[in-house]
Amino acid sequence: MKISLSLLLGLTLIAAPAQAEVEQCRFIQNKPEREACYARQEAALAAKRKPAPRADTNTIESMEQTRREDAEVYRSLHSICRGC
Repeated sequence: MKISLSLLLGLTLIAAPAQAEVEQCRFIQNKPEREACYARQEAALAAKRKPAPRADTNTIESMEQTRREDAEVYRSLHSICRGC
């Protein structure tokens, strides 16, 4: 009984900080400040939900850059060594 009670209390204390951040706005009495608080929370939540930028675009751009550099090197080698 004591173990389950202490476990429940421990879980409540762990979950409390996450809820305190979300629920703090409703206790603000001034309406403009409360609405601004909700707007900040909504922006923070939207930022968390925003998908990470795709790595494919960076990979494609780096591959294209490498190909351009390779083409320059091949042209310079071809001008130096004509079929040797």
